[in-house]
Amino acid sequence: MATKTISGEKLEELKQKAAEHFWPHARQTEDMFGEGGITLVDQAKGVWVDDVEGNRWFDTLSGMWLVNIGHGRMEIADAVYQQMTGISYSPGGTITPVTADLAGRVASLAPDKKSRVYFVSGGSEAVETALKMAKNYQKNIGEAARYKVISRRGSYHGATHACMSLGGGGIAAPTNYGPLMPGNIHIEQVDTYRGRCCGSEGGCTLECAKDLERAILHEGPSTVAAFIGEPISAASGIHIPHPEYWPTVREICDKYGVVLICDEVINAFGRTGKMFATEHWGIQPDITTVAKALTSGYLPIGAAIASKKISSAFEGGEDDTFRHLITFGGNPASCAAGIANLDIMEKEGIVQNSAEMGDYMYEKMQGLYSHDIVGHVRGGLGLLSAVELVKNRETKEKFPKESGITEKASAILRDHHILGRAGDSIPVAPPLCITSDEVDHFVNQLDSAISKIENTL
Repeated sequence: MATKTISGEKLEELKQKAAEHFWPHARQTEDMFGEGGITLVDQAKGVWVDDVEGNRWFDTLSGMWLVNIGHGRMEIADAVYQQMTGISYSPGGTITPVTADLAGRVASLAPDKKSRVYFVSGGSEAVETALKMAKNYQKNIGEAARYKVISRRGSYHGATHACMSLGGGGIAAPTNYGPLMPGNIHIEQVDTYRGRCCGSEGGCTLECAKDLERAILHEGPSTVAAFIGEPISAASGIHIPHPEYWPTVREICDKYGVVLICDEVINAFGRTGKMFATEHWGIQPDITTVAKALTSGYLPIGAAIASKKISSAFEGGEDDTFRHLITFGGNPASCAAGIANLDIMEKEGIVQNSAEMGDYMYEKMQGLYSHDIVGHVRGGLGLLSAVELVKNRETKEKFPKESGITEKASAILRDHHILGRAGDSIPVAPPLCITSDEVDHFVNQLDSAISKIENTL
């Protein structure tokens, strides 16, 4: 158990301030610290997070899919401090050495080594930037009529209005905000468990990839600017696509002149056991979006990585300029955190550990099938897995909403000191520095939690 750090009047004062003035993301503000409420934390190390009352929690989701090197790395704090004692913000028309260094470092790791890196503040901005870049690219090459973007149902690409229009997955409920952005076309999602395009288990037909071509032809190729998708979609349930899925998508985009955007905001920097998830299938996107794990969440950052093909279209005359600006894009302190983060990844073999511990965890999680409510255990590429809970394994019937599965499962995970999400699916994506002993601990706790969920439901 961790040491209790805040207590008494100070703790109550903090809770009162939060209860009266803090607006938690995607939650009700009432009874913030009651049962099922938020947890006040102030220390963390590796895969563990300590709350102010002395309890230790296992971080199932690496914060929010981003603390890849683990919590509590002083090297990041030292690098940021050193940078901020020099210059913490570069005025317009300037660039700091650390920003130039990180741009080159990211490009050297990207699928296209001649890429240019457009820095932003986070994942939503990276996707917004990629969308504008793709449409502007089409205009620059004489295809100004191309404005439509094709995405997959159930994907999550960010919480801003344009991003929310792409698939409608995740916490952003499109019905709450009126009409979505025009020109967004949704196609079939990869679903290895229930997907109608995946055929019988083990018998993928690649129809979900071919759905892209059908959509392009239906809309008219001369109107379609881009296709965007996560190599492995977290929001839609963490389904590993067929080995030919992404090569087929790449071929279709090339055939019709459509810009291929791969959203690696969650996947990149080791999460799938490769630096970039697209490496698993040997494809080169036109634009790759990244954020989260580029600094392992120690400071906000994001980027749209444009291949040479894309960036070259913005060279030449004044009219070819990409007139887009993000205030904190390339912030020196964030870039210093990024360099230190990548140094740690390479020095400590974090990506290789993700591959090895991912295989180990996936194997250990097969034991969860001993529970009748476990319908599907997904994973097998790095530390990105999910457990789907069902009412009937044979029919794959879901628990009805009135069963309260989300509330009950979430409460039980909290009882087992597991920080994460629960519902029909329990996503699993711990920090990539995890050890085999920590894997054993977590899987044992998850096994116990699922037993209790099964009994409760």
